[in-house]
Amino acid sequence: MLRWKNINHSFGLTEVLEDISLTLEKGKVLSLVGPSGCGKSTLLNIAADLLDPTEGEVTNTFERLAIVFQEHRLLPWRRAIDNISYGLKARGIAKLERYRIATKLATRMGLDTDDLTKFPHELSGGMRQRVSLARALAIEPDLLLLDEPFTALDVGLRRDLQDLVISLISEHGLSGVFVTHDLSEAVRLSDEIIVLAPNPGRIVYRQKITLPVTERSETYVFRAVGDLMQVPAVDAAFRVDEKAA
Repeated sequence: MLRWKNINHSFGLTEVLEDISLTLEKGKVLSLVGPSGCGKSTLLNIAADLLDPTEGEVTNTFERLAIVFQEHRLLPWRRAIDNISYGLKARGIAKLERYRIATKLATRMGLDTDDLTKFPHELSGGMRQRVSLARALAIEPDLLLLDEPFTALDVGLRRDLQDLVISLISEHGLSGVFVTHDLSEAVRLSDEIIVLAPNPGRIVYRQKITLPVTERSETYVFRAVGDLMQVPAVDAAFRVDEKAA
């Protein structure tokens, strides 16, 4: 279980989160959705223990978490196979075993053996994100935190990686927190959607989805997003970005 309780947070004099209370149960995926500046990534960083909240507390009973960012954050001087196995090296696992695990994961991600010998700058954006995801999974986390990892990718590749994440979560029984500003992405991936609005970041709507992710067709996703946008609080939250533009 992961729980944020009465979280408030400020950067200097700017209040970015106000009275956030959320719970993620084991085996579930929670999406944090909303416009830019509503505190989604801040909540994720607090969950990852990368940031201490100004007020409130976080309870995390998961044994091992991994995080994937929008930027791949790969080590530029290491080849793909060494980036994937980096966390395993930190755990003291022998090189041959690290490489076996990394190669198996890379294959699952759609990478071939030639890709594993390349440095990050030699890989496409989609390949770098696949390596980043493989690196996170290599340590066998039971909690996966995803901070808009597909935003910079084209629509087709984004869909492919969404499908990959869905299958990996199902196969490994992972729990996850997914940060996105895309409602359709949230509907496709999550068991519960939390919509936040900014100034300061606060929860304005919650929606649970009971239909299994493997049964959510594009028609279902389209209709679900349409229904969500009919909710006044959701519509108002997303109009913030339109006004800013």
